[in-house]
Amino acid sequence: MALFRMTASRFTEVRQKMSPALTALLRNFSDSTDLKAVLAKKVPEEQERVKNFRKAYGATKIGHVTVDMMYGGMRGIKGLVCETSVLDPDEGIRFRGYSIPECQKLLPKAKGGSQPLPEGLFWLLITGQVPNQAQVQAVSKEWAKRAALSLHVATLLYNFPPTLHPMSQFSCAITALSSESKFARAYSSGVHKSKYWEYVYEDVMDLIAKLPVVAATIYRNTYRHGKGAGAIDASKDWSQNFCRMLGYDNPEFTELMRLYLTIHSDHEGGNVSAHTVHLVGSALSDPYLSFAAGMNGLAGPLHGLANQEVLIFLKKLQKELGDNATDDAVKEFICRTLKSGQVVPGYGHAVLRKTDPRFACQREFAQKHLPNDPLFRLVSQVYKVVPPILMETGKVKNPWPNVDAHSGAKFTSYKYRPVHTLRSHLVRRIRYQGWERKVNETCVRDRKQTLGKTTKGLKALTGSTGIRIRRTFHPEFRRDAYTRRKYIIKRNQFKPLIVLTCADDFTAKPQAPLRP
Repeated sequence: MALFRMTASRFTEVRQKMSPALTALLRNFSDSTDLKAVLAKKVPEEQERVKNFRKAYGATKIGHVTVDMMYGGMRGIKGLVCETSVLDPDEGIRFRGYSIPECQKLLPKAKGGSQPLPEGLFWLLITGQVPNQAQVQAVSKEWAKRAALSLHVATLLYNFPPTLHPMSQFSCAITALSSESKFARAYSSGVHKSKYWEYVYEDVMDLIAKLPVVAATIYRNTYRHGKGAGAIDASKDWSQNFCRMLGYDNPEFTELMRLYLTIHSDHEGGNVSAHTVHLVGSALSDPYLSFAAGMNGLAGPLHGLANQEVLIFLKKLQKELGDNATDDAVKEFICRTLKSGQVVPGYGHAVLRKTDPRFACQREFAQKHLPNDPLFRLVSQVYKVVPPILMETGKVKNPWPNVDAHSGAKFTSYKYRPVHTLRSHLVRRIRYQGWERKVNETCVRDRKQTLGKTTKGLKALTGSTGIRIRRTFHPEFRRDAYTRRKYIIKRNQFKPLIVLTCADDFTAKPQAPLRP
């Protein structure tokens, strides 16, 4: 763990001494607009880097596991690698080392626009380079060229019942697209595993290109009486084409969509949907099936549905208190909600311990473009009232708003129905597919065990309930366990600590007795 902290600390120190513009210039060492060609040069280097790193540090311990972690959804367990972004509890998300404000400044923008293009962040995530304008335009054109849907998918979309939730329609349509998977066909024909990434790349690019068409068709069928989504314009960027297909030509709305899709493009890899795509993809399921699985996870109220839940909550508050509610009235409503056993949606985060930077940049957009909007004013009022109430309970680690606390309100202000079909994270989940195949990651298979087995193992190891267990990893458990424990107890007579060096089983017993 010290190794990782030291490396990260040195990297941060160097980055802080360099201006973002200089850093971007140094990292943008390729001017090629052919993304696949750029990756083809990087893949062997990355494979070699991972190979050497594992060879040097493969047996190095990087953490421990507690019972609370086992019951708490594996929170805090460092179990997988995510290269493209890091989520810091105090700083927020960084994409390839860049904060959201830095990305807003450095990434290319549409002509006359002020928000970064999602295509630019996509290039940054999978190459590690800040792209130039030509590279971003090349991605936009590539996605426009690949956007057409097969007849069977279009037929499926137009035959869904209107009562079927948009997320269910979205997942089903993506699964149907798997009939076009180039990776699945290549794998069936026996392609060498060193070439997997090339076919996954093709599927990923096809899927990203088609997603706006699928989502816009669902939106039109659900809220616009089936009116056609129209054709893709190869001269427009990805977000602008999406907005036009939805039926919105407002330049401000298009800018909002560019911001929204960019900040949702990646968020480390531990959340439900990203991890699901990783998990399913590790079995060599094609990107369409993996992404569809992730969308089913995103549909849950503790994940992507939170966007919709926040909007429902705000509408309920607005209906009961009106557009000009006092702070005291809002506070009373919030307290009543909490006492009823409900939560305030949009507040709190599994990792963050501050206001989500994605909330902050959306708030800045609303302050500039929607300062007098009633729903935005209500969001601001809730932002003012809720954190102190949550802090007073003493039970909330993070009382601050997350990204969902704002997004639905902004879209509603533009008369858009923000069903979370269009809550992006598009690049994030698809990016995993390409990255995993690049470095040849293996099929995920963790270990689980019953409460009975865990309890039995803990009792056998401790002999009492007064000794804390810290789980680390070492192949020579029987040789090291007693010696380590004896040394630790000698240093600290009153709080003995057992270091469990068996990686697989709590029930393993050391040969020597454990009592002092």
